[in-house]
Amino acid sequence: MNKLMSIVSKINLLPEIARSRALTLFFGKVVKYAGTTGIVVEELTGHRCIITLKNRRAVRNHIGSVHAVANALIAESATGFLVGMNVPDHAVPVIKTMKLDYVKRAKGDMRAEAHLTEEQIHAIQTLEKGEVTVAVAITDSEDKEPVMAEMIWAWTPKRR
Repeated sequence: MNKLMSIVSKINLLPEIARSRALTLFFGKVVKYAGTTGIVVEELTGHRCIITLKNRRAVRNHIGSVHAVANALIAESATGFLVGMNVPDHAVPVIKTMKLDYVKRAKGDMRAEAHLTEEQIHAIQTLEKGEVTVAVAITDSEDKEPVMAEMIWAWTPKRR
């Protein structure tokens, strides 16, 4: 268990009503940019991460939906937090590839849900370096998937 997993495991012991707020505040302090955007960490375990973003004026584009880059942010955050939960403390996770296809107009609030398989987790935890494609679904308030995303994360030993 790495340091991040240890901290998040303790936060996950909080009552459900306080858990999301604590996770969001924690990641807002650790990842400064994420803390300024209004993302909410709804759930985070070693296997799954759910992040939401309300459609409010500060994140809207010219057609009134959540901006493309804000959708990229929730996908990158959900997949990155998940990889970060599993990478050993002697390694560092880095985004290698972000591919997003905007296939239809998003309506309302946005949600990103990322998953890792047992095989992916095993590779992240045991290989010195490598890469993994993290599954992520980006849905809107109508439960449609207006953005198709592919996120490839790599991990390498930390430099001394």
